[in-house]
Amino acid sequence: MKCPSCDNLENKVIDSRLSKEGDMIRRRRECMSCKRRFTTYERIEESLPMIVKKDGSRQSFDREKIREGVEKACHKRPVPAEERDALVEIATRSAMSAGEKEVPSAVVGEAVMQGLKKLDDVAYVRYASVYREFRDITEFISELNSMVTNKK
Repeated sequence: MKCPSCDNLENKVIDSRLSKEGDMIRRRRECMSCKRRFTTYERIEESLPMIVKKDGSRQSFDREKIREGVEKACHKRPVPAEERDALVEIATRSAMSAGEKEVPSAVVGEAVMQGLKKLDDVAYVRYASVYREFRDITEFISELNSMVTNKK
C-alpha cells in the first residue's frame, strides 16, 4: 500500500478491525519512511451483473436505485430501517445468485415486491403500482382485491 504522503510502498499494519456488519476490515498503517499513519479499508470485490430493463436496455447494477425504490414505497410507513436494509440486501443477493453476467430487472423487482408484501401492504401496493405500470384504477383495484382475497 502506497503512503499518501511520501508514496513509499513500505509500511506496517498497526491495527486491524472488522466492521460492525462484518463486510469490511479497517487497517491502521504506519509508513516505514515518513512515519505517517493512515487508514485503509479492505472489502470483498463483488461481481455485480448488468441489469436488463423491460425495454431491452442495459444498466450497471445499482444498489442505491433499489434502496430509493424501497424508501419511496415505505415513505411514512411503519417499516423499520433494518427491515428496509435487509430487503435491499435480499434483492441484491437475488440478482447475484443467478450467477449470470446479465439479469432481467424482473428478478430484482419481484424480490422487492415479495419482501414488501411481507412487510407492509401499503408499501407493497405503492411499489407494485409503479413496477407493474398500472394504467388505470381498475388494475389498481384488481391488485387490491387479490390481496384481500389472499389474506382471508
